[in-house]
Amino acid sequence: MSVQDAAAYLEEHPETPLIDVRESFERDICQLPTSRQLTEALAEDMLAHWDRDLPVIFYCHHGGRSRAAAEYFQQQGFSQVRNMTGGIEAWSLLVNPEIPRY
Repeated sequence: MSVQDAAAYLEEHPETPLIDVRESFERDICQLPTSRQLTEALAEDMLAHWDRDLPVIFYCHHGGRSRAAAEYFQQQGFSQVRNMTGGIEAWSLLVNPEIPRY
């Protein structure tokens, strides 16, 4: 999903989990509000307890790591996973230039 589509979707559905697959040092530079970092503990919780039909959006710096995460969760039976194409870099360029680029 494009960053513009993700922004519009999150505006209409702010409860949608936004999962950041970047490293902690990257999140220290910038992150999207309401996002949660994909840690081992969160992944285990998602796999054990989350509704597999719940919409979930993954993002990273440029979209590669989040694509892999989205594919993994899709393989685990999650039916509404989306990857934010272009990641936080594209978000900064196309949605909110106040988000720092790195």
